[in-house]
Formats: sequence, structure tokens, C-alpha cells
Amino acid sequence: MRYIRSFQLSPMELKNPNIYPYNSLKQHSGEVVVFDGITLLYGSNGSGKSTLLNILASKLGIPGAEPPKGWGKTDYFAQYTLESSLSFEEDDLGRVRIVPENSRYLKSEDILYEIKKIQQEAILREGYLYERKQLGMTKAQLLIHKASFKMDQQIERRQFAQEKYSNGETAMQIYEDYLQPEGLYLLDEPEASLSPINQLKLASLITEAARFWKCQFVIASHSPFLLGSLEGTIYNLDQVGIPTQAWTELENIRTYQQFFVNHQDEF
Repeated sequence: MRYIRSFQLSPMELKNPNIYPYNSLKQHSGEVVVFDGITLLYGSNGSGKSTLLNILASKLGIPGAEPPKGWGKTDYFAQYTLESSLSFEEDDLGRVRIVPENSRYLKSEDILYEIKKIQQEAILREGYLYERKQLGMTKAQLLIHKASFKMDQQIERRQFAQEKYSNGETAMQIYEDYLQPEGLYLLDEPEASLSPINQLKLASLITEAARFWKCQFVIASHSPFLLGSLEGTIYNLDQVGIPTQAWTELENIRTYQQFFVNHQDEF
């Protein structure tokens, strides 16, 4: 299932080379990303993949988007977002598909924040309510949810997880809780805190959601387990023009391969 079809990055360039987000994405000016059911954004630290996800989330207006605070008179992030263009998929009758309400932009720091909250029992409820606010609940909905049996169940579950599960296992539970049928999910380095086994479990969960739950994913990652397990299109933000590449052609993957080749006699 696809809800968004393509995204064209702003074709504009500024004279000042240090203005964010133009500086982060200057080598991709005007380029177009065509989305698959699962689209992977690969790149080294500072390549702009998180920036691109945040711009996309802001353009879509989905929970989790965090435009940076501007320090000058001009909001360059909003300007860049406005200059970028987004196209949507159509159904069999030619009608534009609406992005589902339960769509989310989930960042690795959001998941780590939730794990930290879970591990601090005294502020567990505060963290849970903050999480729901970040995911789009209004003040009125929060008041109702705060006194609900459903919230009590979730708090009890997380208190149990605090005692029984590791960070990675708790993170997996959070993803299982967040990912719902018929949603567009932007995931920023979801492999954070996950062991290789749990990364493979997450890849299976994402594959199942894309195949059977009518979900679409755009994922920023440099995990070989996600890049190699997920069937979709990979864009390499380390290259000028954002070309697509096979996962086996990526520099990170070749680094892993060479490392194990160098140590193969030790196995």
C-alpha cells in the first residue's frame, strides 16, 4: 500500500552555505524521491536523512514532526518545506489517497525517551501521557484517557516490562504498540537499542505491516539487518543526486563484509 507517491526536495539554493536545512541537503537540491511500500534512506552521519524525514513529516503535518526553532527573522525550515513538493497515490477510481490519521513520525530518541520513562516508575504516568500527546492526542482526549482503564492496563504492562525486559525488548514492545493497520510511518534509525536478533524481528514486523496491514514506511537507517531484510527501494544520501542502490553496494555493508572476511579464520 502506498499513500504518498513522491517528494521533490526544494530546488532553491541560498548564497549563505550554512543555512539549515539548505546546507544539509545542498547536494540533493531539486531531486525527487519516489516512494515504495517500504523506502529506505541510507547515509552516514550528517548525510541529511533525518532532516529529510523531518521535512517530510512537517509537509504531511503528522505527529512527531519537530521544525527547529529559528533564531532569525526568516524561518528557513518552513521556507524549505514550502518549496518542496509532495504527490499522493491514487486509488483504483482515481481518487487521491488520504494519509491515515494514525500515521506517525517516530525518531530513535523518542523510543529511547520512552524506554527511560518506563524505567522510572515514579514518573511512568507522566511519560505515558507525554507520549500520547506527541502522538497527537488533544488535551480533552488526554483528560479522558488519563482516567481510563486502558491507560491503567498500559501502565501495568510497562511496569511489568520495567522489571522483566531489556531496553531492546521494551523498544520492540513500543513498536508493536505504535504500528497499527493502515498507517504511514516515518522511522528514524529504529534499530537504536535493538540487538541484531530484535532488528530482524522488527524487519519482519515492518514487512508484515506493509504486506498485510496496508501500511507504508519511509525509514532512515544504516543497519545491515534492516537494509538487507526489507524489500523496498534504497536511496543513498551519501551520493550526489540521491541514487538508488542495492544494499550490497552500500559502503557500510561493504565495511561489515570486509571486517568479517578479515576475521573469518576466528570462526
